[in-house]
Amino acid sequence: MRMTRLIVLLACVLGLAISLATVRAQQGGGAVAIDNDDIGGVVTGARGPEAGVWVIAETTDTPTRLIKIVVTNDQGRYVIPDLPRGNYDVWVRGYGLVDSPKIKAMPGKALNLTAVTAPNAAAAAQYYPAQYWWAMMQLPPKSDFPGTGPAATALPRTSRARASGSGNIVATDACTACHQIGGRATREVPKALGTFEHSSAAWDRRIQSGQAGGSMSARFTQVGRARALAMYSDWTDRVARGELPATAPSRPAGRERNVVITMWDYGTPTTYLHDEIASDKRNPTVNANGPIYGATEESTQFLPVVNPSNNSATQVALVVRESEDGKRRRSAAGRVVGVLGRRSDLEQPLRVAQLRDGQAGARLGRGAHPSG
Repeated sequence: MRMTRLIVLLACVLGLAISLATVRAQQGGGAVAIDNDDIGGVVTGARGPEAGVWVIAETTDTPTRLIKIVVTNDQGRYVIPDLPRGNYDVWVRGYGLVDSPKIKAMPGKALNLTAVTAPNAAAAAQYYPAQYWWAMMQLPPKSDFPGTGPAATALPRTSRARASGSGNIVATDACTACHQIGGRATREVPKALGTFEHSSAAWDRRIQSGQAGGSMSARFTQVGRARALAMYSDWTDRVARGELPATAPSRPAGRERNVVITMWDYGTPTTYLHDEIASDKRNPTVNANGPIYGATEESTQFLPVVNPSNNSATQVALVVRESEDGKRRRSAAGRVVGVLGRRSDLEQPLRVAQLRDGQAGARLGRGAHPSG
């Protein structure tokens, strides 16, 4: 599976190259004003203008695949700004819809689009954010953990770990730290995993997969392996039977409609992006408009790099060396730090000075894990 694309602003997981713009399509009635490097128009549906839906433009005419996304205003108007020259596929996506047919377009051309209403709730739900599906997970009740009240500190350490850990593995410090839990890759058990007598056995095999398998497996054991496996398998079984999220998300509104999302695809078919870094959070003007460095959690022998100025992708080779304590480590820090600032400035807040085996660098954002 191709590396997860670098998402600039979506679900607050990847904070890269964001462009906030007051989109000219929101300036009122009349024709949508565009420049020679824009695509703009009006999106309508079965009941008229479609407000708060995404218009997506994608091209492979740039050195690496480029995607830009904007949101329509109350009149269904949109402008996708500042596009490099090239041929684009443009389509509409939104809650309550399914993707519209892709229309060929070039910058400088007005393009009106027709939204396609989802035929049923199941089709509409496929476009819901991952956390809406993840919310279907049923946690054990507190009554299953003796001493979860004030007396919890009196429990043995292992009991306290299980009491807090079952919630933790579906919160922010475990699975969701690396995976987009609830996305299709995780809410379905892939057939390629093998054939199993029951779904608990499939999950038992699944969490032992990949370079992080040991950590995932240990987490389940920590909170009570059998119970954790039953909890996850129940979730995916209910999804497989057709159960849907209990609520539907609202469409973007207000300032959310002024966001321009820029995305690049700069990996290989067998790698994925885990983290990335563009600057120093204390001084975001460092490396302004400069290269963005990715970390692939041991899935490559290189750091992927994308240059937002010309939409090109390159690689920085990782060199295996022996450290003072004898452990094998990979380092490309000299080249990265040379761009972003002095090592002493960046080593602690950005953690790019060392990329250790089993540990991704720069924890500024999270990519979706394709293997689930």
